[in-house]
Amino acid sequence: MTKSSYSFRAALMAGMVGCTLLAAACTPVVANRGNMVDADRLAEIKAGVSTREEVAVKLGSPSHIAALDENTWYYIGRRTEQYAFFDPEVTEQQVVLVTFDDAGIVKDIEKIDTSGAKDISPVQRATPTFGRETTLIQDLFGNVGRPGAPKKGGK
Repeated sequence: MTKSSYSFRAALMAGMVGCTLLAAACTPVVANRGNMVDADRLAEIKAGVSTREEVAVKLGSPSHIAALDENTWYYIGRRTEQYAFFDPEVTEQQVVLVTFDDAGIVKDIEKIDTSGAKDISPVQRATPTFGRETTLIQDLFGNVGRPGAPKKGGK
């Protein structure tokens, strides 16, 4: 083979690798957070008939149980897609509220509209602490020569 055919093959292989990497970069990373309730499984739950145990088997454990009423279960889920280094984009989110009566029978199933949901940005402030500020060197060598330091021999 000639030198030019090797160059052509090397360029062809580099092009194929480049195309593969570009195609992989265009594939989104899909992330599911919480419990995305399947519509078919949700349809199997019937108010007045299904029990708490049936709901747990069919839908899984709830994302949240109400603090003041253990008969209220929330199934909260969100699906996002992220392309390369861009911020993730929410493609689907849902909240399903299941309430039970005192006997543990489903009283009501409600899908809560999340179209008006807004992202909440956490506050970036830090809580001030009082005391002595130390440097890295002081942290590393702060106990050297202190009177309470253990001596050789174990005691």
